Amino acid sequence: MNTKGYAALSAGSDLVPFEFDRREVGAHDVELDIKYSGICHSDIHQAREEWGPAIFPMVPGHEIAGVVTSVGASVTKFKVGDHIGVGVFIDSCGKCVQCNKGLQQYCEEGMTGTYNGYERDGKTVAMGGYSNRFVINENYAVHVPANLPLDGVAPLLCAGITLYSPIKHWNVGPGKRVAVMGLGGLGHMGVKFAVALGAEVTVLSHSPSKEADAKAMGAHHFVSTKDPEVFKTHAKSFDVILNTVSAEVDINQYLNLLAQDGTLVVIGLPGKPYAVHVGALLGARRSMAGSMIGGIPEMQEMLDFCGKHNILSDVEVIKADYINKAYERTVASDVKYRFVIDGSSF
Repeated sequence: MNTKGYAALSAGSDLVPFEFDRREVGAHDVELDIKYSGICHSDIHQAREEWGPAIFPMVPGHEIAGVVTSVGASVTKFKVGDHIGVGVFIDSCGKCVQCNKGLQQYCEEGMTGTYNGYERDGKTVAMGGYSNRFVINENYAVHVPANLPLDGVAPLLCAGITLYSPIKHWNVGPGKRVAVMGLGGLGHMGVKFAVALGAEVTVLSHSPSKEADAKAMGAHHFVSTKDPEVFKTHAKSFDVILNTVSAEVDINQYLNLLAQDGTLVVIGLPGKPYAVHVGALLGARRSMAGSMIGGIPEMQEMLDFCGKHNILSDVEVIKADYINKAYERTVASDVKYRFVIDGSSF
C-alpha cells in the first residue's frame, strides 16, 4: 500500500518527502493511520549514521500514536477506531526465554527495530513512523487509553517506557530518594513517573534555567551540577539515580551521590565508555546498571498508568517540513521536551 513519509536518502542528508510501499494487511496485522510521530534523539544518530553503518533510504520514527483503520481476519486484540501505539520494535523471535517473559526488547535472537533494519524475513527493510500509515502484527502494538491526547502519547512509546521500566524494576516508590540526571525528553518522563509513584525526586541538571519546569512537573528538589560543591553536599543522598544524559560526564561524581546499596541506572547512551573508579562502588556496596526500553506487557502497563494518572510527554507539535530544523534544535537541546510530527502533514 502506498505510503507517504519523510526519509534520509543518505547519511547526514536532510530528510525529504518520500513515498514507499508498506505490506498489505495480513491475518494478524493491524493498519493504523499515524496521527503523531515523535522525534527521538536516536533517530538523529541513525539518520546521520553516528551509530555505525545504516540502511538508506531511511524512514525514521519509533514513537508512533494513531488510530486503527483496518484489521486482519484473525486479529482479536484491536478493532477499527481503537487508539494504538507502536514503539521501538515491531517483532522478535517470540520463543526465547526473554520473549516468553514479555521482555521482547532483550530477545536472544535480537528484536526487530521499527526502522533501520531488516524484518524477520531478512530482506524487507523496516520503515519507521515518519509516515502517514503503518502496518504491524497485533502482538507488537499497544492500546492507548481513550482519555489521553495522542500528541502527548507518542513519546511515551520510547521516552516513556525507557524510564518507566527501570523505575518499576528498581522499586521506585514511597520512601525512595530518586535523582534524575538531565531534564530532557527522557528525564522529564522520569520525573513525572517517580513523582506519581510517591518517591522523593531530585533533578540534577547543568541548566539552572530548568528549575521552574522541574518543580512544575512535581520534582521536590533541583540541584545545579554547574557548582562542583554539590557533589560534596549531596554525597550519599540517593537510593536510585536515573542517568538519562548522553553527554560525557565524570560518572564517579554521580556514583558518590548514592547511599549505601544505591543503584545508578544508565539509560542515556554516551559517546565514549565510562571510566568507573571501582572504589566508588566498593565503598558503599553501590551498583551501576543499565536498562533498555521495555517489553510489550510493560508498555501496556505504562500506558494504563499514564491514563490513570493523566501523564503525558511535554511536546511541541510540528509539521513534517520542519523535521530538519527540529533535528538541529534537538541537538542543541532547544525543545521542551519532545518534538512530535503531525501525521496529517506527510
